[in-house]
Amino acid sequence: MEASISREQEAGYYLKSHRIMDLLNHLTSVLLFVRPENPREYLISVLECMKIAKETNVAFPYFMDNSNITAMFEMLDNSGKGTISFVQYKEALKTLGLCDADEDLKDDGHIINLNRFKEEVNKRNREIWSSFW
Repeated sequence: MEASISREQEAGYYLKSHRIMDLLNHLTSVLLFVRPENPREYLISVLECMKIAKETNVAFPYFMDNSNITAMFEMLDNSGKGTISFVQYKEALKTLGLCDADEDLKDDGHIINLNRFKEEVNKRNREIWSSFW
């Protein structure tokens, strides 16, 4: 029994040290956002792009551009006020795989407007993708 616990711990360390679960969670979010006709081919192409970006030191092309981020913000801002609540902001980040469920985001009282939303989504995208290479 002791060997299986050690083996489980070793597996957990491996997954954590290589951020495999983060990568899989983010790839799953990408799949749900893009919903490609052939998900396996799409995942292969995303991983190939990541490899090329790493080998050439070129920035990885994120799956969400500013027009997608704006569209998401506008869906959340159904009253058209130009702002969203902190709860909506946090849920959007979780939905996009840019925030862990247990991450403690602090509501600093600032209004979440489109510019702040774009900045945060783009920043978190860069951080996540850059950590995989």
